Amino acid sequence: MKLLRVKLLLLFVVLLVPSLSLAARIEISAPGEQTIPLALTRLLPMGVGGSQPAIAREFLQVLEGDLELSGLFDLVDPASFMGDADKLGLRRTEIDFYQWRMLGAEALIKGGYRRDGDRLTIELRLYDVITQRLLSGRRYAGKAKAVRKIAHTFADQILKSLTGEKGPFATKIAYISKRSGNKELYMMDVDGHQPVRLTNHRSIVLNPDFSPNRKELIFTSYRNDNPDLFRKEVYTGRESRVSLKPGLNIGGRYSPDGREIALTLSKDKNSEIYLIGTDGTIHRRLTNHYGIDVDPSWSPRGDKIAFVSDRRGNPNVFIVDVRSRDVTRLTYEGKYNATPAWSPKGDRIAFSRLDEGVFNIFTIRPDGTDERQVTFGDGSKEHPRWSPDGRFLVYSLDRRGSGKSIWVMRADGTGARQISPLGENDSHPAWSDRW
Repeated sequence: MKLLRVKLLLLFVVLLVPSLSLAARIEISAPGEQTIPLALTRLLPMGVGGSQPAIAREFLQVLEGDLELSGLFDLVDPASFMGDADKLGLRRTEIDFYQWRMLGAEALIKGGYRRDGDRLTIELRLYDVITQRLLSGRRYAGKAKAVRKIAHTFADQILKSLTGEKGPFATKIAYISKRSGNKELYMMDVDGHQPVRLTNHRSIVLNPDFSPNRKELIFTSYRNDNPDLFRKEVYTGRESRVSLKPGLNIGGRYSPDGREIALTLSKDKNSEIYLIGTDGTIHRRLTNHYGIDVDPSWSPRGDKIAFVSDRRGNPNVFIVDVRSRDVTRLTYEGKYNATPAWSPKGDRIAFSRLDEGVFNIFTIRPDGTDERQVTFGDGSKEHPRWSPDGRFLVYSLDRRGSGKSIWVMRADGTGARQISPLGENDSHPAWSDRW
């Protein structure tokens, strides 16, 4: 038994070493500066079931889009691929690594698929071309319509294999859209596909937030002629009012452990930040000032909350300690700062700032240092929210004449990509945790 354990340990080390050798080249905080040349081949049919070109095309399109957004890879031009790209062989001994080295590739993805009726199986391999070692191998099985989900899931696995942390591509984005004529709650994939309408309130719905430990959301709705806080289970569709105090019940944000909700209440004729339970009971009041306090956002540890207040004149971002209730000021520049969002890594806070009639997104350290503007150009960029791995930001862009749409970008502002169509007036995005 001891000998078997030793052998298993040695096998684990052999598989781990090449992964580390390739991953060491990636600098997450500066995507695009140190990219890995990656060859991404198309899926080939395996065994019975025959060729299904649509499956291969869709899978390649989704995976390629995720990898390009990551900013970590330089995709080798498929037009330069040689004979090995048309061979199914997924084992190390079946791959001609020499061909891929000639093309300058340092990583290689190969895969195959099999469709049996409505069942789909996809096998995928990620190799280090230089060492000829397997970095990750996965077999996915599901319904034929799950192609996109499988591609997103493998993209997450690629990032985990090379960086030690999963990507966010198999998660979801909630947002508000006026495409039905009213502001309703919707949800879509990270690349904007498969939008689903979640509410039919025929009113104004705002400010969604995902629960960190359940597939449910909270949001504010004027359905009952008061801005009440609602909770909705994604799959069952069950819905209930969580907070229905007279006046505002807005900006609800789940705590990192999912046990409490921070929100703004105006039941006492002034807008203050409160903590409530998921059943709506008030746990404590965090702010007590004649100024307007809105837009709470939890720190990853759950010990502090960033929020917006006009207590010093113009709206600025402040931080309140959850235990002591001490308040410190974070931003000092700009005439209007709004909608702070704390990174899940805890190192930065994103927010929007109005300057010369246009909102742009900035990030800043929680101690108030190293403020950076990350968006530029035409249109107002508002309501930033972080991906669960802290690598990306989602936000809404409002361009005059074309309305609001949802965009994603890397945390440094590069790689901006529109993910919802123009003309739908989409806003208030929120990024789910691991789905």
